[in-house]
Amino acid sequence: MAKKKTTQYRKDLQQAIDLFVIYGGITAAAHAEGIPRTTLKDRLDTAIVEGFNPTAKALKEAGLKKPRNIPFTEDEAKFKTDWTPQDCIDELKRIVEANPDQVISRNHFRVFSTISESTWNRFFGTFEEFKRQAGVKLSRHVHQHEKDIARHAAHDQMRDLTAEKVQYAGKYDRPGGGRWRTILVGSDLHDKNCDPFWRRLFLDTVKRAQPEVVCLNGDVFDLPEFGRYTVDPREWDVVGRIRWVQQFIAELRRAAPDAQIDLIEGNHEFRLIRHLAEATPAMRAVLSDLHGFTISRLLLLDECEVNYVAKMNLATFTKRDVAEQLADNYVIYWDSVLAHHFPQGRAMGMPGWNGHHHKHIVWHSYSPVYGPFEWHQVGCGHRRSASYAEGERWSNGFMLVHVDTQKKSTAFEYVDVRDFAMIGGKFYVREGSELVTPH
Repeated sequence: MAKKKTTQYRKDLQQAIDLFVIYGGITAAAHAEGIPRTTLKDRLDTAIVEGFNPTAKALKEAGLKKPRNIPFTEDEAKFKTDWTPQDCIDELKRIVEANPDQVISRNHFRVFSTISESTWNRFFGTFEEFKRQAGVKLSRHVHQHEKDIARHAAHDQMRDLTAEKVQYAGKYDRPGGGRWRTILVGSDLHDKNCDPFWRRLFLDTVKRAQPEVVCLNGDVFDLPEFGRYTVDPREWDVVGRIRWVQQFIAELRRAAPDAQIDLIEGNHEFRLIRHLAEATPAMRAVLSDLHGFTISRLLLLDECEVNYVAKMNLATFTKRDVAEQLADNYVIYWDSVLAHHFPQGRAMGMPGWNGHHHKHIVWHSYSPVYGPFEWHQVGCGHRRSASYAEGERWSNGFMLVHVDTQKKSTAFEYVDVRDFAMIGGKFYVREGSELVTPH
């Protein structure tokens, strides 16, 4: 049933027109007057169709001039068959000059101009292009130039952070003695999503083996708040995740006080530090709790004497640049074995390992320098129950790498972590508190 056009109904339509003119937009008017936006928009649309004009009082309050008895709607009376593009431009300039303090929107021009939308639309297509041609808005060239300047200005902080992080690539190298060396490798822990059984095994292996090097092979952070997976902002716990990583690094240092600890930057660390540089809304919340954070304080680099292998420039512009530069984050130990977060390292012709894909795979190869050798894709520390991926297909594990530095020969001792594990002749069994469930 059609709505009866009572006096109050017509007053509501007139009010919608007047509020739109006074406040310069539907959202601002609805907020100021406490009217639901959808209600105000419906009334405004109806008023336009029925030919309502703003009242003189509303025009006065808005500081605008009264239109010259022109209907509010798009109709034949406003269509100008003989107007040229220049005539349309002159009309737009007239509206701009008559209202120097008003942003000229498409709706505003529809109300106060003497022409219909069809008059100018057939020449310019969009109102944005119409304004560009009239010189009311920046040209595409100038606008792009401003965007380029803004983009480079926004990257200044990133360049400063890049200069800070690259100095930690080998700052805390420990001099290794003797022919035989051992590296303990763990990859893709993903902070609070780390399997607690994996975590216990890794720390206990550090204590028992006392390796010369502990290599955290990237993605010690998860931080879905900054990723492509949808996370309810009410469930964000950026600070809790950072604290988890800090506690883990501190425990590693206490367990192996003489070891060299290397943290290779993965895509998750890169994302975190880039958000730190940009001070995103989530990161501003972090900074309110973690005052004065630098990369060193974020990762306890100086406090726990950790090398951070992060060669890439944070001030990259494209995803392709990011991927290419992250591929440069690798370490070569004693000219014998290579550590890389990404599988690109396998093409470098050395024994070694990568992480990133959360599955253990071994490739065999041969080199005149290294003889028969292996390349391992290491399993992850991330619990296999992941709601956003096929985590059940992943494998948990880490690896001990034994190196003869004289002959450049390497033996890999992979630890497959299930509900039990065998490490160095000792059986470990998952405890009840270490059971994980899908989340």
